[in-house]
Amino acid sequence: MSADPAPEAGGAPLLIACALGIERFALRGAGPGAAAGPVTVLRTGMGPQAAERAVTRALTGRSGEPGEPAVCGVPRTAVIATGFCAGLAPGMHPGDIVVADETRDPAGRTVCTGTRILADALSQLLPGPLPGGPRRAVHIGPVVGSDHVVRGAERAALHSTGAIAVDMESAATLRTAVCHGVRPVAAVRVVVDAPEHELVRIGTLRGGISAFRVLRTVLPAFFHWHHSSLLPGGELDGHATPPDHPGRDVSL
Repeated sequence: MSADPAPEAGGAPLLIACALGIERFALRGAGPGAAAGPVTVLRTGMGPQAAERAVTRALTGRSGEPGEPAVCGVPRTAVIATGFCAGLAPGMHPGDIVVADETRDPAGRTVCTGTRILADALSQLLPGPLPGGPRRAVHIGPVVGSDHVVRGAERAALHSTGAIAVDMESAATLRTAVCHGVRPVAAVRVVVDAPEHELVRIGTLRGGISAFRVLRTVLPAFFHWHHSSLLPGGELDGHATPPDHPGRDVSL
């Protein structure tokens, strides 16, 4: 990853939202990288409603309770949803990275910005596989939101819609972020289980260690994406290219 040019003076902050304490711990201990401005790692709590409330509060100072009016004119804070996810596509392994080109949930879809820039940066940061483990990959495609843990037949049904991963907070996080002002948004998730490696199976511990190890590496790529979003006429103007379902891999 090449050195980033200086961003426009007075650039907006970066908000990195995750659900779990273990995810926040991994991010706080992540590798080095020069941030373009103030960075907040927000623990939202689990589930879409918790994500909506926490992101609304972070961006507006309001609680996001039903009946409260949306706040307009919020500063252009860039928002990344991150943490662990369940992979939906056959062949995925714990420790693979998913970069969303859009997020989906029953409330609609949110198109992500700078998807290719983020995926390329992440591909350069991936650690090697654990001894005897598979080679890691970066996958690009839709990430779907759920309000519960998805397993078995439901996982296959979601994959049939073109989605390549599922989690409980990304869609709600990005939808809430863009409801409160135009801003760059992205979702990056690390696969902790996959169709052939579900959490209930032997090997869960190893899969969790692999995913945690990868999550510790991602911050420099987030900062690179954020720098790009602040450049005059920057690379993140506009949206990601149309989805190429059922997802595509970045060559490493």
